[in-house]
Amino acid sequence: MPQPETNAPVVIAVAITGSVPRKSDNPAVPISVAEQIASTQEAFEAGATLAHIHVRNADESASSDPETFAAVQEGLRRHCPGMIVQFSTGGRGRDPASRGLSLRHRPDMASLSTGSVNFPTIVYENHATLVTDLATQMKQFGVRPEIEIFDLSHLHGARRLIEAGLMDARPHVQFVMGVQNAMPADEHLLDILLAECRRILPEATWTAAGIGRNQTRVMDWALARGADAVRTGLEDNIRISRDRLAASNAELVGLAAEAVARYGRRVATPAEARKILRLAA
Repeated sequence: MPQPETNAPVVIAVAITGSVPRKSDNPAVPISVAEQIASTQEAFEAGATLAHIHVRNADESASSDPETFAAVQEGLRRHCPGMIVQFSTGGRGRDPASRGLSLRHRPDMASLSTGSVNFPTIVYENHATLVTDLATQMKQFGVRPEIEIFDLSHLHGARRLIEAGLMDARPHVQFVMGVQNAMPADEHLLDILLAECRRILPEATWTAAGIGRNQTRVMDWALARGADAVRTGLEDNIRISRDRLAASNAELVGLAAEAVARYGRRVATPAEARKILRLAA
């Protein structure tokens, strides 16, 4: 296994709200635009340099409203200078035809799932035509994709997009582990996925996200393997322990920063994060 370079910078990504957790699950989940901006600013000050953004309706349901995405982005660019803004094009609770509407606001990055997968109660459907359409829009608007990997075949979906000229050969890849009915949080599986990624996407940067109680251990596995980034946040995990809810996204980011230090590395600055993920300063 390649050993990470001592003191090498690590991007901390914070997924601040997602589309599933509600305030009834954890009152700290930010729903309104103002709450999302404030929560992200706290996370930024704690060391996060990439914000993964979903937006919500007033009833807390998932939204695809492009102007709400734009309002969050404007606030982050004002209060979190240099932070990477990444919009979600994910499909839980969203009309497929609307999932790319926010891309015209040109965030730095956007998530892109390259295949379908079972989720706890639904099929997370990413038809090949939709994937191609989203990738085409990302290229049109200069948005760098983060490829969401829920299954080994999704790596090959990314490779097909490269071969079609819809993205360059250096994508950022995120392995998502621990979603019920999808890919388990198994360390051996991460090794298989990472080996295949290095074989067919040798120039990719990468990270791994552990869902729920898997968050900490997946982060440790990623750091032990020299990941370019780690991911945390209330979208994935609303708890610090079985008995205590997380007080904020910033608290989760603080724990991620401690994990980075334990592995002899350091939290990337905004400028370093942009360089690692091949984004303009």
